[in-house]
Parts: sequence; C-alpha cells; structure tokens
Amino acid sequence: MSGGRPGYDAHGENEAWRVGPKASEHDDRQPTRPSRGLAMRAVLPNAITAAALCSGLTGIRFAIDGVWGMAVTAVILAGLLDGIDGRIARLLKAQSRFGAELDSLADSLSFGVAPALILFLWSLQGLPRFGWFAALAFAICCALRLARFNARIDVAEQPHKSVGFLTGVPAPVGAGLAFLPLYLWLASGEELFRTPLAVALWITVIAALMISNLATLSWTSLRPHATVRLGAIGLAGLLFAALLTEPWWTLVALSLVYLGLMPLGVVRYARIRRLRTAAPATARAADPPGPGSDEPAPLGK
Repeated sequence: MSGGRPGYDAHGENEAWRVGPKASEHDDRQPTRPSRGLAMRAVLPNAITAAALCSGLTGIRFAIDGVWGMAVTAVILAGLLDGIDGRIARLLKAQSRFGAELDSLADSLSFGVAPALILFLWSLQGLPRFGWFAALAFAICCALRLARFNARIDVAEQPHKSVGFLTGVPAPVGAGLAFLPLYLWLASGEELFRTPLAVALWITVIAALMISNLATLSWTSLRPHATVRLGAIGLAGLLFAALLTEPWWTLVALSLVYLGLMPLGVVRYARIRRLRTAAPATARAADPPGPGSDEPAPLGK
C-alpha cells in the first residue's frame, strides 16, 4: 500500500485518468496519461467535434430561414464529422475524458435538439401540442441514449458490443431516419409527406428505436465476403455519385435499406447468442467426468 493521497498511486499520478472513456460507440477503452491540460495532438479531434456541433446548430438557423435542404445537409455534415473525430483521436492517441464529454454534448445537440427543432419548424408546428411533445420526445430519447452509453463505458460485459453489435439505433442514424419524411418531401414536392400527425408518429417511433434494447448492425458486424469486396467498392463510388446527382432520393433509399436490415441484425444476434449459450453445454458434455465426479463415465462402443 502506498502512503500517498487517496485516489493517487505511489508515483503521485491521479488514478482517475488511467482509463478514459470512449469517444464513440465503436471505441475501446484506452489508458491515458495524466496531464495538466489538452495536448496539442488532442486539439484536432476536439476541433472536429466542435465543428460538428456548429454544423448541427447551423441547421436550426437554416430551418428558421426556411431553407430546408441546407438544414438537413448541415445535420448530415455533422454526422460525417462525428464519424471521424473518434477515429482521428485513436489514430493520434489523443483520447481523453474531455473529448468524450464534448462528443456526447455535441451529439445531443446535433442529433437530438437540432432535428427536433427542424422538424417542428417544418411540419410539427401544425400540431401545436402533440407536435411539440413529439419533438421533445425525440430530443429526450437522444439524450437518454447518450447517457446510457456513457453509463456503460466502464462496464466490462456488454453482450451486444462484445459480438460487434450496437444497442438500439445510434444517435446520428436516428437523426437521419427522422428526416425521412423531409427527404420524401424535398424529392417529390408532395405535401402529403408534410402531414404533422404522420411526421409526429414517425419521429416518435424513431425515438423509441434509439432507446430500445434491439441489437442493431454496426460497421464491425458488416463483413462482406472476399468475392464481393470489389463490387462493394464500386457500389460505394456509385452511391457517392448518386448523392451528388439525386441526394434526396438516395437518402430515402439509404434510410429504407437501414430499416430493412434491422430485422437481419436481430436475427443474426439471436443466432450468435444461441451458439454462445450452447457452446459451454457442448463442452461440458464432451469432457469426461473427473476422478472425483459422481457422474458415471460414458460407456464405450
């Protein structure tokens, strides 16, 4: 035992800084060195997180001006920036508690508050009461999802994550799915997709999916066969071209594909869970009883 202050080791280092939280749902816990402030290499990923926050909030400004396409684009850009800040932090070995907390706050505003306000200004204000409650439900569920993720950071046993799945719909994906009626309206011009009641019910469903316990697919669970990898690269190129030429219909297609893959994630996780449950029982059945066991040894043929 060391005779130092509580919370500090024998070398005087703060033990609370030994393991920093993850910056995103795909990160692993990494040991971090104690420091008096942000290292220079930590500035870049945190600057990207701040840019994602500003992009999401700027979407609200575009919505106030009625520029709906730019409002959606700003939130999507925030999602793209959110997808790279954690990876850059790992690449630079710049993960920190500060970055993780900033990332969670930025996600809550960019993917919870911003989409809720944009959809309210676009459609939900036609239902002054129920529409506002639906927007609040979406923002709150996004915050609850992020709080649940932060609470599980130091939990060693996470059944979904241990086999490459996520729990519920991620916040950036939830924001993208919530915009599906807006995509359809921008692509077709049909006012039917702007119906306040339909939009309110839709974002309520997406809010429930974000805080659900459903196993959803993650990048680590998507492993294309070697024979189709070249085709996947070509498809990614075509997808990028489609986003440039027909962005709204392409986003509609991506949203429908993700929703269609959700049952596949549930089925795949259930199968993996059954195999994991059956493996110990199979191992016990295959091992002969030891000398001190009360079970009779199996008879030979």
